[in-house]
Amino acid sequence: MTAASANKETLIHRNILDAVGDTPLVRLPADFDPEVKCEVLLKLEYSNPGGSLKDRIAIHMIQAAVERGDLAPGGRIVECSSGNTGAGLAMAASAMGFDITVVIPDKMSQEKISAIEALGAEVVITPANVDIEDPMHYTKVAGQIAKECGGWWPDQYHNTDNTDAHYKTTGPEIWAQCEGQLDAFVAGAGTGGTLTGVAQFLKEVDPSVQIVGVDPPGSILAHWWKHREMCEPAPYAVEGAGEEEVPGAWNPDIIDDYLVIEDAHSFQIARKLAAETGIFAGGSSGMNLAATLKVARTLPETARVVTILPDGGRAYLSKVYSDDWMRDRRFLPPVPEAGATLQELLRNRERATVTPDDTLAWAVHQTGERGVRPLPVVENGTLLGVLDEDAAIACLTQGKDLNQLKVADFMQAAPPVLEATAPWTDAANRLQTSERILVRDKNGFLSFSRRDLIRALPRLQHEV
Repeated sequence: MTAASANKETLIHRNILDAVGDTPLVRLPADFDPEVKCEVLLKLEYSNPGGSLKDRIAIHMIQAAVERGDLAPGGRIVECSSGNTGAGLAMAASAMGFDITVVIPDKMSQEKISAIEALGAEVVITPANVDIEDPMHYTKVAGQIAKECGGWWPDQYHNTDNTDAHYKTTGPEIWAQCEGQLDAFVAGAGTGGTLTGVAQFLKEVDPSVQIVGVDPPGSILAHWWKHREMCEPAPYAVEGAGEEEVPGAWNPDIIDDYLVIEDAHSFQIARKLAAETGIFAGGSSGMNLAATLKVARTLPETARVVTILPDGGRAYLSKVYSDDWMRDRRFLPPVPEAGATLQELLRNRERATVTPDDTLAWAVHQTGERGVRPLPVVENGTLLGVLDEDAAIACLTQGKDLNQLKVADFMQAAPPVLEATAPWTDAANRLQTSERILVRDKNGFLSFSRRDLIRALPRLQHEV
């Protein structure tokens, strides 16, 4: 083998699993937070091929289970996940020849669910608003499915192989990338494996490194760390961090401090990071960075602090990076109800119009594939009506050639039309007798339904 071919071989991975790890450590721009004087470094775990740091534990847990004989060749993996572990396990299962079922709560983003399904996994959706002891809780459902089908349940929350994966890979990578110079490490915990595994390694090589945990409000972990007692869990929106019970993969004794970051702040920091630096990370990354900045503000200019960005922003396009989702849940400032217009309640959605001379095929594409309903029929800026969907459906069921038919022959009267500048109460009143209305703004016409109203009303701030 020549030197050239040997070098080429080292650049080619045997399979997708060998591409996991060795993720970049990137310096946060100094002007991101003017109050921070020290160096802040971000470990970009979303650059793993499965999109998150959970790729590491997925491989390690499966390999350990195979070595112990807990998982036989061709067997089935069954795991509960907030999404990222499910994706990592699905990727690894596909590459290693295992079947897999992933149980995921319904609060997780559709992007995560679709990604897991794309990797060949069976996905079971469970309600997110049930107590951890409820048989419909996703951890209980996963255990039951594994028992019924004879599958292997990794149980990431209480599996110390989870912690061991980060002790053996993530921790050493951070230390090597920092060339042995590190003052603080900040990270959230869900299962606790990342925080504990990295902390154990760093404390072994340098006991002076400060370990700071991060929790969303509603999680029990920060309270447990401070008081060593359970508290009542409450709902929170950030995904992949926080917990309702004390996980076995988490070691509170190795942590020096714990911070709690509000959901709104976590999401706003994630959005700021993407917009100002090009680092496109998820909501829990925003939580970790928000806590890191808080720690960094107390450190001298010569200090260095590292945090983890667990996953990428593409998994949260319908949530953290959606203005509508953020506004509906008041993660962006609410609008005073007095004087609010319909414009404040409108959603960012697909728009389209057709003319009477357009083909029915084109109109059906706008309505069926793009979801523009009702579809306005406009000529020279004048609204003539909307597509008659019942008549269009009849043509489809009869197998007619829609390219030979014109929209002019498939029109009906438009629903009520309101200006976007009208008081929001006008829309509420109109929707009492109509399922949908059309709203006219500077960009044309937009559909507004009762569902849209229900989703958007929480944006309004009522006087107390």
